[in-house]
Amino acid sequence: MVTRQALKGRETAALLRGIFKGSPCSQQSGVLRRLQVYKHCIPLVESGDLHLGKASEIIGLLMLEVDLPGHALAELATLFVDVIKAGSLSNGKSLELFSTVLTALAGSKESLAYGKGELNGEEFKKQLINTLCSSKYVHLWNTLFPDLVIVLSVDLEVATMPLDQLRHVEGTVILHIVSVINLDQDLGEELIRHLKTEQQKDPARALCPFSVALLLSVAVKHRLQEQIFDFLKTSITRSCKDLQFLQASKFLQDLFPQQYDVTTVILEVVKNSAFGWDHVTQGLVDLGFSLMESYEPRKPFGGKAADTSYGLSKMPAQQACKLGASILLETFKVHEPIRSDILEQVLNRVLTKAASPVSHFIDLLSNIVVSAPLVLQTSSSKVTETFDNLSFLPIDTVQGLLRAVQPLLKVSMSVRDSLILVLQKAIFSRQLDARKAAVAGFLLLLRNFKVLGSLSSSQCSQAIGATQVQADVHACYNSAANEAFCLEILGSLRRCLSQQADVRLMLYEGFYDVLRRNSQLASSIMETLLSQIKQYYLPQPDLLPPLKLEGCIMAQGDQIFLQEPLAHLLCCIQHCLAWYKSTVHLCQGAEDDDDEEEEEDVGFEQSFEEMLESVTRRMIKSELEDFELDKSADFSLSSGVGVKNNIYAIQVMGICEVLIEYNFNIGNFSKSKFEDVLGLFTCYNKLFEILKEKAGKNKSTLGNKTARSFLSMGFVSTLLTALFRDNAQSHEESLTVLRSSTEFLRYAVSVALQKVQQLEETGQTDGPDGQNPEKMFQNLCKITRVLLWRYTSIPTVVEESGKKKGKSISLLCLEGLLRIFNTVQQLYTARIPQFLQALGRHTVQFCSEETDINVTEKAAFQIRQFQRSLVNQFSSAEDDFNSKETQSLIIVLSTLSKLLDPASQQFLQFLTWTVKICKENALEDISCCKGLLSLLFSLHALYKSPVGLLRELAQDIHACLGDIDQDIEVESRSHFAIVNAKTAAPTVCLLVLGQADKVLEEVDWLIKKLTSLGSDTSEDSSQASNQAQALEKGVILQLGTLLTVYHELVQTALPAGSCVDTLLRSLSKTYAILTSLVKHYIQACRSNSNAIPARLEKLVKLSGSHLTPQCYSFITYVQKKKKKKEDEAAAISTVMAKVLRETKPIPNLIFAIEQYEKFLIHLSKKSKVNLMQYMKLSTSRDFRINASMLDSALQEHNAEDAENEPDNNQVRTRLSAVTDGFPLP
Repeated sequence: MVTRQALKGRETAALLRGIFKGSPCSQQSGVLRRLQVYKHCIPLVESGDLHLGKASEIIGLLMLEVDLPGHALAELATLFVDVIKAGSLSNGKSLELFSTVLTALAGSKESLAYGKGELNGEEFKKQLINTLCSSKYVHLWNTLFPDLVIVLSVDLEVATMPLDQLRHVEGTVILHIVSVINLDQDLGEELIRHLKTEQQKDPARALCPFSVALLLSVAVKHRLQEQIFDFLKTSITRSCKDLQFLQASKFLQDLFPQQYDVTTVILEVVKNSAFGWDHVTQGLVDLGFSLMESYEPRKPFGGKAADTSYGLSKMPAQQACKLGASILLETFKVHEPIRSDILEQVLNRVLTKAASPVSHFIDLLSNIVVSAPLVLQTSSSKVTETFDNLSFLPIDTVQGLLRAVQPLLKVSMSVRDSLILVLQKAIFSRQLDARKAAVAGFLLLLRNFKVLGSLSSSQCSQAIGATQVQADVHACYNSAANEAFCLEILGSLRRCLSQQADVRLMLYEGFYDVLRRNSQLASSIMETLLSQIKQYYLPQPDLLPPLKLEGCIMAQGDQIFLQEPLAHLLCCIQHCLAWYKSTVHLCQGAEDDDDEEEEEDVGFEQSFEEMLESVTRRMIKSELEDFELDKSADFSLSSGVGVKNNIYAIQVMGICEVLIEYNFNIGNFSKSKFEDVLGLFTCYNKLFEILKEKAGKNKSTLGNKTARSFLSMGFVSTLLTALFRDNAQSHEESLTVLRSSTEFLRYAVSVALQKVQQLEETGQTDGPDGQNPEKMFQNLCKITRVLLWRYTSIPTVVEESGKKKGKSISLLCLEGLLRIFNTVQQLYTARIPQFLQALGRHTVQFCSEETDINVTEKAAFQIRQFQRSLVNQFSSAEDDFNSKETQSLIIVLSTLSKLLDPASQQFLQFLTWTVKICKENALEDISCCKGLLSLLFSLHALYKSPVGLLRELAQDIHACLGDIDQDIEVESRSHFAIVNAKTAAPTVCLLVLGQADKVLEEVDWLIKKLTSLGSDTSEDSSQASNQAQALEKGVILQLGTLLTVYHELVQTALPAGSCVDTLLRSLSKTYAILTSLVKHYIQACRSNSNAIPARLEKLVKLSGSHLTPQCYSFITYVQKKKKKKEDEAAAISTVMAKVLRETKPIPNLIFAIEQYEKFLIHLSKKSKVNLMQYMKLSTSRDFRINASMLDSALQEHNAEDAENEPDNNQVRTRLSAVTDGFPLP
């Protein structure tokens, strides 16, 4: 009977339901009858005689009725195994039922007979799976796609066998499946389609380590590789976006406490592949490179490639790129045979992608070398081939590449010699980049090939970077060879001192690091610098100026170029001399060195000191006229004279800064030396003011861009500490000289701000230790302590800014603190506890990373200091209110709040305080209002859903701006004083709508999750049902409160413009999401006969009573305002075009409302609940007749004399006057 009904296409499901209803499982006969039905239906479905829809209907019903006793389930599962063994499955449709049977069997506690023993349901299931996984049945795998693959992957993951044995079993299963797909590639496409479908239901179940490994093994076949990689990359970015979405919302976190992360799964595959999964490795490598290339850093049009390797990877694309690098690195560590291939591909991409950012590939190369330094020795030929192309690469790429492979140069003579040949050839190249590459390479060699007797890195206070491997070169090469080698390189570099300024600049910036790492080269380097500076130094003691600036420039036709970066040369001399005196000279004094060599060293040291002393004295005496740089000088870049003067000005300012640092360091708090420092600053400041003045008048001057300061980061921290925190009695007299100059204090803080900005943007600073992360971190801590003390001790209000205009020192300190807090969170995330700990000490001491530091408590302490400052701003007189300072304070608080644990009491206190500030302060400054409300929203979202907050703000906006119906007086409900006449529109209104849109995005995301839960029948039905109910409740409550927000806003008399347009678009989105929710319930009604929940009826009723009618009234209000604007305008055609553009959101909103009502009708029919009773019939949108105007027009028409009856055109004109809306067709 069942067969006959099914073949004729009749109601087979009803017949089966009747049989099952009359066969209860409580009776033995009922169980036997049910088994017979299953045994009959499985072959029937597999026969291929049934329509696909009918077969699916039967299988779906059988899956719902699978609640059988354990012995019956075992018999049914054994039947399936026998059918599979016999190869009797033709289309595999019944395997959907097999999956359900196995799941039900695993939950059975009944003792089941198996062979001569007894097993429980879980054990029985494992025996069946082991039978199917045996190689004896490999030829049957083509019948197991795609459902059984998912079943096996889940069951293998929860197996209780030893881990290594489990991984080997998984590898064997993958090999069998791949072999079948090789015979029939259509099965591979079916597998991909099935996994995509399963992923929509449950990503954790579809993309587990087993299934990902399977996909990567299949991806070796080029026909399927693109599909698989697209699927995996989409899954990765979606997972990253979902995690980012969840982290910003406590509401979503409560609903999804554990979120699936596909990146963890893929890295687990790499780990598992160590168990002989050689068939997976190629897929892993290809996926890793595909991710790195697809999501690599982007290069702005016409600009320099953005290098974000030093910052945090927060965007999904950056996270995907980082995952690709992790896959390759971990695969490199695990699989030795494929290492050479990975290394070759990395090097090839560094070479071929020179025009694109390659920092991520260079970072990967560095990590590869650190993980296995000797692997490069076996691949030295590939590295040598790469060296041949150095001349054609950008200098940044060259430096990164050489740093990455530098350990190989210490252990391979052939590689080192090949590099030297390439560099020697490049140093005479016509291409500037090639010569710069040569200089970079030679400096690297000098830093790393030490001459015997050089101080160790620890003695030089030099930390080795993470990309460098410390090795004792003397074990490979003798000292004499190293010394001869280094002196030969120095000879080559001396020839570069006659080349372009860029090449010389690299030398001057690199000599200091060479000197510090290879101290035995000190004499040679210092002599080289001495001979170079003598070309520009004027020894006559009374001659002004002391340096020949004209020798620093070069003319080519009408163009003027900088030939000698004199300030950089002097800066290099100053730092090298300071290091030499503090380190090498002291060490030599303790040793019995050769007297002649010591006298020679003392000779150049004395020469440098006398020269710097003379230059200092004469620079202080020099007037700007001596440099031909007075106020009357031309500084425009359009003339040769202007270019020359700009170059001179930058050089003179740089020289002054170098001498300021030199004299401060050697002064030992001498009053006379500090007077010299102030005199040098006076010279610097005069030029700075002139350039600043000229920049205001002429945009084509270098003064528009603040030149980088020549002060080192270490000196800036020392200087600030001395100026603001040094309380030593012996230093007071000398420091008073500097402290008396407000301009000098402002200058010191400004330079600190510039250095921090450079560190934030590039990850390093100019000058000594600029590329040493540890030193930079220590300097940041010192600077922060000083700026924090200065800002909190001397408020901006009481600070005298002096006669000259400019930012106050306190405001500069605040800006510096803001940049530092951002920089630390970007570059030193792992060191944040130590950073906060250092701020709380009287002297900067750095505790070990193992020390337990409560970040929330430390951050809350700092937050309280800035809270007090903000409160002082709000309580100050109107004239004393500083908008810029208030904005900066709010941003600082926002930045520090990210360090608070959202679950902590301190976070709740800060949120409560922020709410109180917004409620009690009638802030009228637009920017401050925007910053404060943004802070409030970001905090509130991490505590709970902000919909209640949005409702109160919407009520305040409504009360402040009035109602669209002027006859209605809005109840005065002021929740937040920050909402006032100046801020309500557009500032607060747009912020509220923006936050409402974020809530709508969350709701939309939840509805999609709801839909996937509704279609998933694989999990425990009660668990899935409970989760679905929680999601439904959350969605409806969010939408219900949001409707009350919009209820207020659509009745508000908003000014025409951005507020109205944004509100209309937001309403359209709201109705679209309401429609999605209704569609979900329509689908739910189709799959089961459950009634719709009461809370949905309330939501529909609320939308029908509190939103839709008000939307139509708001549309009428908007159109009247548009019409009024049109009537008042002169240029009708232009205004009409604008009006049409502005009214486009209106038909979109009307369409969204109608779609919502349309699907409500469908849901009413499906659920047998009349939901349309809550919806009022909407007005026709073809035209609307204004009844009052129509009556007056008709009365006027009837009163007219018949002789003066108007013609048709007049009648049409009057009718158009009373129709409001879209024109008649």
